[in-house]
Amino acid sequence: MMSTAHTSPPARRHRRPELLAAGAATVTVVLWASAFVSIRSAGEAYSPGALALGRLLSAALTLGVICLLRREGLPPRSAWRGIAISGLLWFGFYMVVLNWGEQQVDAGTAALVVNVGPILIALLGARLLGDALPPRLLTGMAVSFAGAVTVGLSMSGEGGSSLLGVVLCLLAAVAYAGGVVAQKPALAQASALQVTTFGCLVGAVLCLPFAGQLVREAAGAPASATLNMVYLGVFPTALAFTTWAYALARTTAGRMGATTYAVPALVVLMSWLALGEVPGLLTLAGGGLCLAGVAVSRSRRHPAAAPERAEAPGRAEPTRSGPA
Repeated sequence: MMSTAHTSPPARRHRRPELLAAGAATVTVVLWASAFVSIRSAGEAYSPGALALGRLLSAALTLGVICLLRREGLPPRSAWRGIAISGLLWFGFYMVVLNWGEQQVDAGTAALVVNVGPILIALLGARLLGDALPPRLLTGMAVSFAGAVTVGLSMSGEGGSSLLGVVLCLLAAVAYAGGVVAQKPALAQASALQVTTFGCLVGAVLCLPFAGQLVREAAGAPASATLNMVYLGVFPTALAFTTWAYALARTTAGRMGATTYAVPALVVLMSWLALGEVPGLLTLAGGGLCLAGVAVSRSRRHPAAAPERAEAPGRAEPTRSGPA
């Protein structure tokens, strides 16, 4: 009994960061799923570049105020390379190209191409960051990818797909993967809030050429579209990208990428509740596959892990929670 009482509090302390990271990842995927409804509304009044710039400016303003209140200051010099690369690729280039690409292809093609991103994250993370590729992660990602494509195909309309649209979606997937992998080392040097705030600023600067379009389109856009653009900046960008960075700092890039496969399933649920779009059996099956794959990819073999921690307690945490 004494042994159990003695070891239980450290075990709880060890578990707490994992629970916080899981909670942060959950906030991220829920808000990213909610973005699809807002993008649909705002995209009717704003062009891809103007929408990306408006979203980033709203996010940068929100994050800037929070940084000032928290007195975060500038990130250390060692973090700037990762912040700049992730800002250019993910916050800037990705948002514009994805908005543009999804106007050119049907939902099924977009699901097939864009959802290659988490797979690329796992492969790049293994190559550049030394992340492990356990069989459970690979199996879960394969199941989720099949589910994401099923959801996309089942929700496709009559629209076609252009070669330009496919290329744009593929570029978006590559930019997303590169941005995440670049962000991971920066999170070892700077806080999640710093990395997100200054990455967002870099993306906004990259999108400044669309400022004229944003001003012209805002003058004629309905209030609902503009409010949706602001919502995209404050919640799915400012808040969700910060919780993403918080969780990414505490796990591998591959596992975080696999977590985003829950987004298509949540989009189905939110479209049902908010827009009255009743999903068909194929859509529900695809959403179920997405969630099942995420569960598999994030599961662990606890019996094998326990002896390892007992033999080498000082090695387990750095290997799991940060870059080398």
